[in-house]
Amino acid sequence: MRLLNDADVGRLLDMKSCIKAVEDAFRARGEGKRASSAVAGLELYGGGLHAKLGMLDADRPYAAAKINANFPQNPARHGLPTIQGMLVLFDASCGTPLAVMDSGVLTALRTAAASGVAAKYLALRNASAVAFLGCGKQARAHVVALSLVRPIDRVAAFDLDLAAAQRFADEVRYRFDIPSETATTIRDAVRASDIVITSTPSVRPLLNDGDVRKGTFIAAVGADNEHKQEIGVELLSTAAVVVDDLDQCSRIGDLHHALAAGVMQPDDVRASLDQIVTGQRPARLSDDEILIFDSTGVAIEDVAAAVLVYEHAEKAGVGFIADRL
Repeated sequence: MRLLNDADVGRLLDMKSCIKAVEDAFRARGEGKRASSAVAGLELYGGGLHAKLGMLDADRPYAAAKINANFPQNPARHGLPTIQGMLVLFDASCGTPLAVMDSGVLTALRTAAASGVAAKYLALRNASAVAFLGCGKQARAHVVALSLVRPIDRVAAFDLDLAAAQRFADEVRYRFDIPSETATTIRDAVRASDIVITSTPSVRPLLNDGDVRKGTFIAAVGADNEHKQEIGVELLSTAAVVVDDLDQCSRIGDLHHALAAGVMQPDDVRASLDQIVTGQRPARLSDDEILIFDSTGVAIEDVAAAVLVYEHAEKAGVGFIADRL
């Protein structure tokens, strides 16, 4: 069994490959191949545990179990990452554990990769201006992912922590050579943007009906339990909604709130991402449509990313080898 820390994962997993692997995983699901997932959660003091299980047929069948602790106040209170955890990758044909790896970097990259896949199909073809609501690790990963699928030439950054927004804007400017500025309000950030990424722990809507302009693509990635909410129910009900997983989003995503409010029914959802990737459902019907990708994080994304890490580690001989834990 190969043991891989966060630095190993960061070296072995590149965004371009991750986007392709995640897209292939959703395509496999859409084609009816083995690409299954399950999720469980447990509330803790000031945070929670999330367990996600997935199986995917690649060159051989793989399965993964990921357990993440999610504590939004960790950076401010303890100087620790918001997300900490680990993933165990198995040979799904016999149950042999193949690798144990840190899940923080992997989660950030596979989440951004899923948004990249969604943007590839749902964002306007010439979309180039992005607003980031929330300027942490996810925002940084999303800059990389979006730049691979759209010609990004302007970034607006908003965060309740003004210093975090400024650090992010500076990093985007110097690392990616993309003009970048901070915004003092959400409306200022989104009003001239074609793409909006929300990656916050908010429990109240950040975006409501009328806040974004026609044609905007929104990737809402912050809501991963039933208490979190980034998108107002009125905006959800008037936009076209695409989910990563209908059942999961109905329970813990932004969609959950619209269903509870009675302004949407499951049949009102345009499609799941696997249906978009395989062409079973239409993506964008017009340039004026607002499209929302409700992203709760599906375990097949974790398996796809973990397989890349493992296979690259095997070839490069990276990571500590252990007979047993």
